[in-house]
Amino acid sequence: MRIFTVKRASDSSIKQQNEPASGVSGPQAHPTMQPIHGSIQASASRHRSFAYSLAALIVLAAGLPCMDVAQAQTAPAAAETQAADLQNGNAQALCQPQVIGNRRIPKESVLARLFSRQGNLYDPAIVERDFNSLWNTGYFENVRIERVDTPACVQLVIYVQEKPTIREINYKGLNAVSLSDAQEAFKKAKVGLTVESQYDPTRIKRAETVLKELLSQHGHQFATIKSEVKTIPPAAVSLTFNVKEGPTVKVGKIVFDGNNSIPDRTLRASMKNLKPIGVPHSIVLENLLARTFDASKLDEDAERVRVAYRDKGYFKAITAEPVTKIRDTSSFNPFLLKPTVGKRIDILMPVEEGDRYKLGGITFKGNAHVPNTRVLRAQFALKDGEYFNASLFGKGLTQLQKAYGELGYINFVGTPAPRFDEAKKLIYLDIDIDEGKPFYISRIEFTGNTITRDKVIRRELLVEEGQVYNSRLVDLSLLRLNQLNYFEALKSDQDVESRQNADDGTVDLLVKLKEKGKNSIGLNGGISGLSGTFIGLNYETNNFLGLGETLSVQANVGDLSRNLSFGFNEPYLRNKPISVGVSVFTTKYDFNPSKSYGATGTSNLSAAQNSQLANYNQATTGFTTSLSEPLRHLLARTGVARAGVSYSLSRSSITTFNDNTRNVFQNLSFRSGVAGLNQLSGIVTSVFTPTFTFSSLDRAQGPHSGRDFNAQIQIAGAGGNVKYYSPAIAFRQFYPMKGLKINREGHNVLGMRVQLAHVGGFGGEVAPPQQRIYGGGESEVRGFDVRASSPYVVIPNRVQFNLTNPDGSTIPRDPSNPSLGNIQIPIPVYRLQPIGGDTQLTSNLEYRIPIVNQVTFAFFTDFGLTFNTQDSQLRQSVAGLSTLNSPSYGCPTFVNGACFGGQSVTFSQYLHTASGTNFVPRMSNGAELQVILPIVNAPFRIFYAYNPLRLYKDLPMQLPVSLGTFRSYFPNTGAGQYSYQQAVQLYGADYVLREPRKTFRLTVSTTF
Repeated sequence: MRIFTVKRASDSSIKQQNEPASGVSGPQAHPTMQPIHGSIQASASRHRSFAYSLAALIVLAAGLPCMDVAQAQTAPAAAETQAADLQNGNAQALCQPQVIGNRRIPKESVLARLFSRQGNLYDPAIVERDFNSLWNTGYFENVRIERVDTPACVQLVIYVQEKPTIREINYKGLNAVSLSDAQEAFKKAKVGLTVESQYDPTRIKRAETVLKELLSQHGHQFATIKSEVKTIPPAAVSLTFNVKEGPTVKVGKIVFDGNNSIPDRTLRASMKNLKPIGVPHSIVLENLLARTFDASKLDEDAERVRVAYRDKGYFKAITAEPVTKIRDTSSFNPFLLKPTVGKRIDILMPVEEGDRYKLGGITFKGNAHVPNTRVLRAQFALKDGEYFNASLFGKGLTQLQKAYGELGYINFVGTPAPRFDEAKKLIYLDIDIDEGKPFYISRIEFTGNTITRDKVIRRELLVEEGQVYNSRLVDLSLLRLNQLNYFEALKSDQDVESRQNADDGTVDLLVKLKEKGKNSIGLNGGISGLSGTFIGLNYETNNFLGLGETLSVQANVGDLSRNLSFGFNEPYLRNKPISVGVSVFTTKYDFNPSKSYGATGTSNLSAAQNSQLANYNQATTGFTTSLSEPLRHLLARTGVARAGVSYSLSRSSITTFNDNTRNVFQNLSFRSGVAGLNQLSGIVTSVFTPTFTFSSLDRAQGPHSGRDFNAQIQIAGAGGNVKYYSPAIAFRQFYPMKGLKINREGHNVLGMRVQLAHVGGFGGEVAPPQQRIYGGGESEVRGFDVRASSPYVVIPNRVQFNLTNPDGSTIPRDPSNPSLGNIQIPIPVYRLQPIGGDTQLTSNLEYRIPIVNQVTFAFFTDFGLTFNTQDSQLRQSVAGLSTLNSPSYGCPTFVNGACFGGQSVTFSQYLHTASGTNFVPRMSNGAELQVILPIVNAPFRIFYAYNPLRLYKDLPMQLPVSLGTFRSYFPNTGAGQYSYQQAVQLYGADYVLREPRKTFRLTVSTTF
């Protein structure tokens, strides 16, 4: 509705004639005013239009700079009107225009659209332009301009009625897609429909079309959508889309016509969007679940079928337009226990195979700066004489582009042209190379590094200003920056802006950084199998003073651990890429499985089970210093490699808590010339550790892609009083799972880890017992308790057994003097003890699904194998063995409480691994929820694990001597017979070894 009205307040007769009683103003209500604003109406006179056209031509010919065609058209009318007004003395200036009716749009915005300005002479043509200018904004559904004459000036009163705004948008019946998907579809289609946007019926219809297309992509081709608009006073509406999705349309049969050389199942397997879900490359399990039909993906799958042919050498294969046919179907739903009906779309795809070609050769032209065609040809894995493969050839073109990019030719274009030898069925590819010119780096700039100094960033870059631009080195430089963990993860396509200057052949690089908080001061704590329940404070800065230096202080206290450490690391020593670090620490750990079981929710163990555990604590104080340097040329094409060495000097003491652990720790030959309790105190360990690391991980924490490899060997013996070596290697790989229907962007991650470790003594000594390897725990195989996976050894022991009457009473040495104690018979026995292994293999596979920020859900499978390979590493010391072999065993005769008739027993120098406990694989499968706590600054994890592989057996135990010899150790009396039977029952019974079938646990730790 477009209304333009002129009102003259000074002329009462005109006012009475031109204002109807209803108050509606417009041309039809003002017949006497038609000559005044006739230029606004579509019925303008022909001579006036001709005059406007002539004026426009004159303006164009004269090239007037300050007037457009519209102004040229209105200029004669304005000049004529103003001339008449001047002759009649009626010329009047304009007052400040008045705006009435605006709500959301400010008055200033309306006035800014006007051509009429205060002080200008009134001109109906310019007022018409004002009207059109306001109307064309699209903000108003009604505009009216009225003229009011006053003695001083002409007042323009602008009445506007704004279009209503959309207060809310609702969707009823929309289940197949999420609201975020619908809004994203509107955004891609540029519908412009959002809350607080202006109501526009055209946009509503466009939104219905887009929403219907979206539902069609998700298998609802028969969906109907109706929009409902409700007015919300004073100037808003509520919009509701009523959706009837209809039945879900699934893909039915997929068949091909014309495929004589390639079977249907091979072509069907190439259709990644529409092929059924099942077990690939099987006979009966490939078509388990039908996919939802998506018409928009059908053309993509048709192209994939053509590529499948080209990968087999059928270069000229053609896929025609697929034919679809919809049909009704019915089936029985086993979950709802009732029949269901639906619709299926069968797909018939005609193909023309053509002839099969082999690669005759690849030639190059235009390669002026790289004349060595062998180097260019080496980028293609496809060999001459092999059947042509389009995918391999495409990868070769990509490699060729990267190779030229490393030389600075960033605008390289390679255009292949095929030639055919129809007689020999050969295809030749002639690649026309447009090298462009080499680009050099002019400037490298950074944004967002408010704390980190430029030199800290520049020293990690492998490109410099003035050198040839190298795309590979730029990507590798970003990888090095990501591994610093100073910034949010950088991506080359998003965070590096390159500005080319084609005339100069230069490129400027702008690296957009977003710094992480360099200081971390917080509280940490929680529950873990190794540390039990703990709480601690920590301070760490990974970018001290913006120079890249690391300073850390940590203090943790728990029921199983105590740790205090201070560390400092300088990544660049005297501006050279040499990293130097030092740390000072004091720790105390209780390696007490019974306590850790209770801390993590496992039931209490019996006294017999406790006797089988390796219970001890270790207190250690020492320092570590390290030195490393990057290997710039080794593996530099794909990641960052470093070589280094560290030295650690520590002093520790061990306290054991049961007889079995005490016998093992005191008797193992890990300290020459020292035996018994003395060798458990004052253990000085001097360790040199050469290291090699390689990493191409995209970030330091929560890697998303890439791999890393770590190798080290600890060598203790240059100083200290223990000698051992311990090599270890570990490999990790992370794959972003791109292309999945539910994860097309690759946010989900498949991670894997494999690590192998070994320990052994040298120089006539075995490895210290505290250095032996134990498996299990949340950092290795999650379903098992920490340090619980280990081979068991048979430990010889000397036990004092009370001589007991059949009624259960003990026999005193001197009945008249009970303070002398009971009669005790020394007997030789074997006890079972986990002592750890000398070799361990661990692997982990984990599929991680990010849910929201700092929350991740994961499926995992863990595998571990801890075993002994060298019996010589279980050698007892001479002094320790003599404490077992020297005394006599048995007391067949007692005279006045004294023992007579004892016998000697000779034990082996080596501890033997119990049969059936050495090579026992452990496996855990389960799911885990991980939350990074913002205050604790540590991963809080809840996981459930099922253990299909575990140690679960009864182990028969034997006595060190025969039963006849063992009987001779006891007196030939009723008490002797009873005591013998009790000893056989206690020390000769089977051992019951049971590891858990399932585990549910919460912990604060990481696996890998």
